[in-house]
Amino acid sequence: MPIDRADNEKTIERSPGKRNEPPTDHIPAKVKFEIYGEEMIEKKVKSSGNSGRVYLPPNWVGHQVKIIRID
Repeated sequence: MPIDRADNEKTIERSPGKRNEPPTDHIPAKVKFEIYGEEMIEKKVKSSGNSGRVYLPPNWVGHQVKIIRID
């Protein structure tokens, strides 16, 4: 027996123009991250076009990194 997709789908109502926008009256508190790694460096993000950029040492190329904004 074929399944009627309309019966199984749930409708989510959203306000137009409000997709994926956090509430403007809520400022998130700082959170604590505990991570294990090999090295850590602290740098300031520089402007680069419409984005930001951080230069890392060349021996880090090909390795996995995690970036945490601290301020």
